[in-house]
Amino acid sequence: MRDVAIIGIGLTQFGELWDKSFRQLIAEAGASAILDAGISGKEIDAMYVGSMSSGRFVGQEHVGALVADVSGFSQMHIPSTRVEGACASGGLAVRQGYLSIASGINDIVIVGGIEKMNDVGGVSATETLATASDQEWEAFFGATFPGLYAMIAKRHMYEYGTTKKQLAQVAVKNHANGALNPNAQYRKPITLEYAMNATIVARVEALVCEDCGYPIARCDKCNTEFNCGDEIDCIDNDTKDHLCKECA
Repeated sequence: MRDVAIIGIGLTQFGELWDKSFRQLIAEAGASAILDAGISGKEIDAMYVGSMSSGRFVGQEHVGALVADVSGFSQMHIPSTRVEGACASGGLAVRQGYLSIASGINDIVIVGGIEKMNDVGGVSATETLATASDQEWEAFFGATFPGLYAMIAKRHMYEYGTTKKQLAQVAVKNHANGALNPNAQYRKPITLEYAMNATIVARVEALVCEDCGYPIARCDKCNTEFNCGDEIDCIDNDTKDHLCKECA
């Protein structure tokens, strides 16, 4: 297995980007990644894009081919593959790109992840996200992911003694990071007190008590939004050719 390095990245703004289409987000992130890497399209061996449910969110399937077309690579016959793994779709695309290089099949690939979730209403978005659950044993009984995560959180509390304060500290940390990210949707730090007293979104009634009957509040969940991000991966022995003098 060969070593692999990331040599370029591109990222769009997170948020409700009503003025940008699915295609525009792909083009923006992809172009930024290629320019950051300092390569041309002719050097790209393959493309991998992660997208959970573009068919239901924006009515667009066959995303792999769309990405190749939007990127201007359709005439170069570069294989472009769409992968899906619910919330981990982008990470799964990275894994596939990594493996294709590490195994020696490809030398340079572009990897991306995109989701445009707010073109549908809240009920439809919730139903679409629920397709990532077990339809027979979870969704059929009305379970949504906030509820499922609440059950997981309560079990973690039961087995490991995790507290409401510890979970709230994760939200505080995440908001602190977001405040430093120019592409974040919410760039405002929050206090531990604010997170601890946030509106409850989902709880497990059978396990609720005064001290730990939390478990999922507004600050513990993520909102539906639009975003696309791409990166360029290559074999590690070529990395220095793409670094500036200070980093090489």
